[in-house]
Amino acid sequence: MNIPEFLLQVSIVVIAVVSLLTNFSVVLCFTQSTELRSHVPGIFILNLSFSNILLTVINMPATFLGVAEGDKPFRDLFCQGVAFAETFLTTNAMLSMAALSMDRWVAVVFPLSYSSKMRYRDALLIVAYSWLHSGTFSLTQLLMDWGGFSQTYASCTVHLDTEADSPRSTFVIFTALFHCSSFALSLLILCFAYIKVLRVARFHCKRIDVITVQTLLLLVDIHPSVKERCLAQQKKRRQRATKKIFIFIGSFIFFLSPYVITRLLELVPSVHIPRYWGISSKCLSYAKASTDPFVYCLLRQQYRRALVSVICRVLRQDHYTLSVHSAHSSTLDTTEDNYVIKNALT
Repeated sequence: MNIPEFLLQVSIVVIAVVSLLTNFSVVLCFTQSTELRSHVPGIFILNLSFSNILLTVINMPATFLGVAEGDKPFRDLFCQGVAFAETFLTTNAMLSMAALSMDRWVAVVFPLSYSSKMRYRDALLIVAYSWLHSGTFSLTQLLMDWGGFSQTYASCTVHLDTEADSPRSTFVIFTALFHCSSFALSLLILCFAYIKVLRVARFHCKRIDVITVQTLLLLVDIHPSVKERCLAQQKKRRQRATKKIFIFIGSFIFFLSPYVITRLLELVPSVHIPRYWGISSKCLSYAKASTDPFVYCLLRQQYRRALVSVICRVLRQDHYTLSVHSAHSSTLDTTEDNYVIKNALT
């Protein structure tokens, strides 16, 4: 085993561990908090977390074995199932991110009519469409026998075997249509929704700034340091909104675009994709599953509060169990000592 392969294996293990911990934390927060369950975006977040968990459990170990063994780790039938799962789960995750962005757009642009425009029933319909969209491409891939082991990515994925009966042109059209309707469509929705949200946020920030400046002008006797602090808070508020939008869109592009571009370039017969680059881009796309909980959930106050509550409850229960066990042990020790003393006196 050489150093690059060892580093790739370590990165897959680290990504898988972090992804499981963070996504299970999101699911735990959702199940333990009635406040989170009452929010409509929780449906999209739960759908995203389950997709990431299944991707971590099914596809990441398969890629790890493919890198370690340097060959197909499973039989053809099982490898096709893993490839089916990858297509379904990655598409479902991307569409869930797009749904979250649309929910945020409706909440910010139409705050007064949000409850009527985005209901639980509407969220479930969007999730159902996401499953239908993902399942259509996954089943097509399975029926056309386009799932198999790829040496370029050391994983079971969308792959056209050289001995396949289907023409290459059909596979090229399918792959291009798949990435356009999953990655490109989701990116388009993300950009549209979050840019609209940013415009509305900046508009409200300007209104707040005008009111703040007018108030500061009326307060003649206010200390200069207070004025500076107010102006600094205005600047931070504008930067915070821009930073959040940049994280939402930037993380999507950074983690997924190298793999998608590589898969599209692979369709050109004259282009050769180096194996290490193919596996690295694959690992980078896996890393998105471990960062999604931080981008969409765990850094928000509601999820942090729910997670801290769960942790405190578990620690308190362990402390109570330990206290009961210690008291029981002390009682047994005292009884035994009294028994020994009694026998000694008699």
